Amino acid sequence: MTMRTLVFAIIAAAIVFPASAQDRPIQLKKAPGVDKVEANCQACHTLAYIPMNSPFLNAAGWDAEVTKMIKAYGAPIDDDDAKAIADYLKKNYGI
Repeated sequence: MTMRTLVFAIIAAAIVFPASAQDRPIQLKKAPGVDKVEANCQACHTLAYIPMNSPFLNAAGWDAEVTKMIKAYGAPIDDDDAKAIADYLKKNYGI
């Protein structure tokens, strides 16, 4: 194997493996509100963000994230669903 082939193989693997890791479905904790999270949040982004960010966000942080998604990014989430989502995140993924 030539050096050029080896470099190409490494670059190809670096591109393919992270993409395939994102294809695995995320299983959120089953608790009240998970249906609202799945219905609203994954319309715009992967649910992987929730467990990925959970080591960093406390209750106030999750409230701010939900508010940011609605006000800054325009997520079409009504007030009742927003409260249910924030409550779910704080109880199941907050620090």
